[in-house]
Amino acid sequence: MNSDDPLNFPHKPVEDGFAFDVETDSLADTMGLRLPNRSLYVLQGLVGGGKSLISQRLVHGMLHNGVKILVVTTELTTRGWIEQMESIGYGVTDALREGRLMVFSRFGTVADAREDVGLEEVLQSKAVEEADVVILDSASALMDDGLDDKQRFDLMQRLRKTTADGRSIMLCVDPDEMDHKLLHSMRASAEVVLDLSTTLIGGDLKRNIVVTRFLRAAGPVQTSVGWRVEPSMGFIVDITAVS
Repeated sequence: MNSDDPLNFPHKPVEDGFAFDVETDSLADTMGLRLPNRSLYVLQGLVGGGKSLISQRLVHGMLHNGVKILVVTTELTTRGWIEQMESIGYGVTDALREGRLMVFSRFGTVADAREDVGLEEVLQSKAVEEADVVILDSASALMDDGLDDKQRFDLMQRLRKTTADGRSIMLCVDPDEMDHKLLHSMRASAEVVLDLSTTLIGGDLKRNIVVTRFLRAAGPVQTSVGWRVEPSMGFIVDITAVS
């Protein structure tokens, strides 16, 4: 059977990438318009750098454009993740009810921690097969430290097999939390690499998305995108912070 035959896949892959534009901000206009399909995205930042907020903005935009998403959170309960989305104006009740959004947590719905859940267990989940995009926040918490070269190779092969089957994976990573050689391999392999930076300027904290790599973009890509979150307005592209 032809490997390109869509009947081979549990869902029909989106060939032209995943739109994430919304009317309330201009992020998509400054960052490629669409995230590429069959790809790895690395979203890297330190604790407090905004990885979860950026990933939630991208989830909101993709849901708005009909993309089916699985979120795996290692830092919040399922309920906590949903409440954080709603706190910045990104309601997800309809998407959850309609099956367009699935949220799994290492802590379950409330707080039953499962430390034994790793990346391999996540990728074997039936929910991964049903999603267009899988968000792992944080991916570094799902990966063992101190891997040998073969284990790193096998893990990268597993990620690439999952993307080859017709879906994309977003890896939210903290460089202080994970194997540096593995992180280097992920960054070298990924189609999209976004580095989050924070700078104190005149007493104000300026946040930037540094677009280190963005392959197969459907529109213009700025090298740096300033942003902030206002409680009543949600995500805002901050033109004063763009370098």
